[in-house]
Amino acid sequence: MTAGARFSTVLIANRGEIACRITRSARGLGYRTVAVYSDADVDALHVRMADVATRIGAAPAGESYLGVENILAAARRTGADAVHPGYGFLSENDAFARACTGAGLVFIGPPAEAIRLMGNKALAKRLIAAVDVPAIPGWHGEDDAPSDDATLIQAAEQVGYPLLIKAAAGGGGRGMRLVSSREGLLGSVRAARAEAVSSFGNGQLLLERALQDTRHVEVQILADSHGNVVFLGERDCSVQRRHQKVIEEAPSPAVDAPLRARMGAAAVAVAQKIGYVGAGTVEFLLDQRGNFYFLEMNTRLQVEHPVTEFVTGLDLVALQLRIAAGERLPFAQKDVAIRGHAIEARLYAEDAYAGFLPQVGTVHRWMPGIVGSEDGRVTDGQRIDHGLCEGQEVSPWYDPMLAKLCAWGETREVARRRLGRLLAETALLGVTTNKTFIGSVIGHPVFAAGLATTAFIADHLCDPGEKVPSRPSLPAWVNATAAVLLSFEGDELPPVPVFSSNGQASWTLQLGDGGDSAERATVRVVGHHRYAVSLGDRPPLEIALRASGTRGELRVVSAEVQYRVRYARAGQQLFVDVGGQTATFQEVKAHAKRKEAGGRDGRVTAPMNGRIIAVQVAPGDRVARGQVLVVVEAMKMQSPVLAEVNGQVSEVLVAVQAQVSARQLLVAIAPDARAA
Repeated sequence: MTAGARFSTVLIANRGEIACRITRSARGLGYRTVAVYSDADVDALHVRMADVATRIGAAPAGESYLGVENILAAARRTGADAVHPGYGFLSENDAFARACTGAGLVFIGPPAEAIRLMGNKALAKRLIAAVDVPAIPGWHGEDDAPSDDATLIQAAEQVGYPLLIKAAAGGGGRGMRLVSSREGLLGSVRAARAEAVSSFGNGQLLLERALQDTRHVEVQILADSHGNVVFLGERDCSVQRRHQKVIEEAPSPAVDAPLRARMGAAAVAVAQKIGYVGAGTVEFLLDQRGNFYFLEMNTRLQVEHPVTEFVTGLDLVALQLRIAAGERLPFAQKDVAIRGHAIEARLYAEDAYAGFLPQVGTVHRWMPGIVGSEDGRVTDGQRIDHGLCEGQEVSPWYDPMLAKLCAWGETREVARRRLGRLLAETALLGVTTNKTFIGSVIGHPVFAAGLATTAFIADHLCDPGEKVPSRPSLPAWVNATAAVLLSFEGDELPPVPVFSSNGQASWTLQLGDGGDSAERATVRVVGHHRYAVSLGDRPPLEIALRASGTRGELRVVSAEVQYRVRYARAGQQLFVDVGGQTATFQEVKAHAKRKEAGGRDGRVTAPMNGRIIAVQVAPGDRVARGQVLVVVEAMKMQSPVLAEVNGQVSEVLVAVQAQVSARQLLVAIAPDARAA
């Protein structure tokens, strides 16, 4: 960042909701904005919002958003004189920051050297020792020292179990593995290294003692180029899956004023040590006794910055721009006040009940819960940051986060209830999301009491011994409604009752839940838009449908109670949203159902759309149940695909780098006779 630099046009080197967010604040300060896009984002909302937009390459991030020269060339041809990197992609790449300043562009972020010092976790933890900020015990290696298998095995004995393997150059939970004993160490080391190389181009690893029952608490700092540094309170980000955040809030329920002051002072000391300028976040683990330990520093704007904006009344993006222009911070530490409480939930394109696997699809219906949220307005303590528009494709190329739902209240409980309402009022149809799961988190009594730690999901939302939450059941009237709606031709309630294709007043179909299971449903017309639906062997359930006046929405009456249902049809699929729950249905043929679920027939299919990054078997190989066959990568997540049976590989239908779709056959296994 160049102190006192003047600029007039900001190129936003990012996509999605954060690109939209930066565009709003930049234009609010009078700057011209430039969007960049890959082939996958040609019609995206961030492209439509900017003053000008320019293509930077093909869909893969390595050919577009991660291409340094692509971004610099885009700045030259659009007349941009400043670059805002957002978060992710190149935002914490010191070489990119240097390239921008070398090209005469103002980099709206910290100095490249500060990014370098904090970008390597091992180096960062050695640096913070000089300012007496405590770090988690572990093995951090030496500068550029290879973390080979033998070295890590020896270091693990010194660190002790359980321990965490981390990518030294990484973040976002990628290249991270929890190891509870030496038996699982070597396989986890190799998997973490492969993911680190794929995600960050750097396979260096470090080891840390895995602290139990802790909270993830981070401190937001701002620093100008005149030596002024302040902290803006803390955020609690303890609710996580796969070491990635799901819910964030400010302030932390576990932090009182004295602890806040100590953590803030530590964060400021770290920033001063490296000559930091701009917005940044220092992350800590907080134990039950009030001891905190340095995790890392994120040298960029955080995903969860809206909760800090809610409780401080500040626009962090606008402040980034003002600092980049050489202005002094317009306030001192004594002027920072925390007002009320804010909670944010990340809406991901993923199936929380299938291992949090990323999902793809088309956004057929987007109904944000705040009128005007597309323009970034805040209404009644609620806010939605997103980059969504109807008709867009959610592809496997990028991170699965689609939107952020935020709520503020005078108290934490008011904020929690408002977030629940915002969640219920918001509908995204066409792509499986974690919306239902978010509702179960914020409605759980442990979260409501402010007691959630990083173990919350595993301890309270998963069955004992399971790693993923249990899928909640839907009320029978929802399934009955789906059976009727699958007979519709479009997204409107027909003017006359639905009859079967041959004019009969009753018909039977196999109602699928989007997975491998299906249930017989018999639908009988009993009146004007009144139907009696029998599900399986259960007695008929009578429902009535009423128009609501809104496209893709109707009211359903069951047992004298009226409900609102949002829905969308896409081919043979039906997507429905009922309050806090979403579901996908389809009509399936009985003979099309698999005889065996979970690959027990030897057919191994892709769990999601993605790219094959490893094939570990060949035809003729003997395999055992639980053995890794292939590894699929999508949305920055690597998923090993396992054998479900003992047997012999009869066919391998994919190769490394192949693009695959969900449920595509990858490997065929001839099961042992005793397993058939």
